[in-house]
Amino acid sequence: MNPQLALAVMAKRPQAGEVKTRLCPPLTPDEAAQLALSFFLDKLDQVRRVPGVARFLAFFPPDAEAFFRSQTGDAFSLLPQRGNDLGERLADLAERLLGEGYPAVTIVGTDSPTLPDAVLQEAHGALAQDRADVVLGPTDDGGYYLIGLRRPIRDLFRDIAWSTDAVLRQTVAKAEAAGLRTHILPTWYDVDVASDLRRLVCDLAHDRTSAPRTRAHLLGLSSLVRRGRGAE
Repeated sequence: MNPQLALAVMAKRPQAGEVKTRLCPPLTPDEAAQLALSFFLDKLDQVRRVPGVARFLAFFPPDAEAFFRSQTGDAFSLLPQRGNDLGERLADLAERLLGEGYPAVTIVGTDSPTLPDAVLQEAHGALAQDRADVVLGPTDDGGYYLIGLRRPIRDLFRDIAWSTDAVLRQTVAKAEAAGLRTHILPTWYDVDVASDLRRLVCDLAHDRTSAPRTRAHLLGLSSLVRRGRGAE
């Protein structure tokens, strides 16, 4: 068994009109795509700071490998996402990595750019020290920004009302029904809609160290300023 834990980032190619569409308006499709790229690059930097893990990038769509390789270099192993919906893609990724002999896998998205490093370290510790079978990072809209597993549990991803406020609740209920030890991380937020963007602008205005690419990009959006700044 590989002694390292696997830490995987799930990412979609940041192409205008295909990512962060619920942020348009106040952003244009090009601005939203550039923001998604900033989220992605900041998340890569955060994952690089986690010691003692094997780093993976699960990318979508399948023809985007060259783009993602240009962004990650050799620091991440690349895997295409497989499956018809988010649940299938998450289950497949976890099964592939656990099947390669990693004792646990953590999967994190890119939409929480201000997530503290300490949260990823907490997830790593709970899995590495065998204090939990499942680790979940709740978002305040009822979903989750992270899931960690010590063994394949495909049922956690079946019959989930994805993209609703029931995702976390249904997942926890399935884990409890299966008798799994579940560790819940601090609640954080994904940036999906305009109110999330306003919160992000406010948070970054008060913290100059978090998500530097995202912060620099938002400060450069004169159009966002003209549309009300979002933080005041």
